[in-house]
Amino acid sequence: MIEANGLRKTFNKGRVVAVDDVSFTARDGQITGLLGPNGAGKTTTMRMLYTLLRPDAGSMRVDGIDPEVEALKVKRALGVVPDSRGLYDRLTARENIRYYGDLQGLDRRTTAARIDQLVDVLDMGEFIDRRTDGFSQGQRVKVAIARALIHEPRTVLLDEPSNGLDVMTTRALREFLRHLRSQGRCVVLSTHIMQEVAALCDRIVIIADGRVAAEGTADELLQRSGEKNLEDAFVRLIGTDEGLLA
Repeated sequence: MIEANGLRKTFNKGRVVAVDDVSFTARDGQITGLLGPNGAGKTTTMRMLYTLLRPDAGSMRVDGIDPEVEALKVKRALGVVPDSRGLYDRLTARENIRYYGDLQGLDRRTTAARIDQLVDVLDMGEFIDRRTDGFSQGQRVKVAIARALIHEPRTVLLDEPSNGLDVMTTRALREFLRHLRSQGRCVVLSTHIMQEVAALCDRIVIIADGRVAAEGTADELLQRSGEKNLEDAFVRLIGTDEGLLA
């Protein structure tokens, strides 16, 4: 579970406010979606959650752990698929994943067994032993997901995971995220794609201009907005037609 309370982050010596007083709870066994236009503050929020950025104000807990006190323990508790996949192109997919197993302190036998499991679940057999240089977006996302899950974290953060994916790969990704939810994991998904939220998320946190504009289930957001579909509800709740979602 993730608990975020009053998170704030500024840049350029405080002149640019990227995130301002963002609070929400993401629970185990649910997919929580951070939904908003490009530039809304989603990625900055995600980077604070996985401790890449330190908040200027506010607090958070990951599975009850305070990253201000136990930053390394939080990093080990999380599985992270960042917006930039960050693969090492000179390594094979297997070597990329194994390296993260080493960083997590897993022994080689455990790492090898888990890689085999992930190769099967994510259908990576065709390319697992190829260098990642030249991989398609779908292949890169699969390797990034496997790398994030090698240590079997209970909480998984994914920043815009379906960007650049084709229809079939997107469908496979959504099914895999449902699988993580069925295992009782906490999944936080950042996206600007309306269909993704509608298809996956148990709870939705709408972020606009660095703040939480609304939060709830899809039905709760429809009721609050008075609209009949999620896209119209989104537009009404953030109060603009700009950045309408794909």
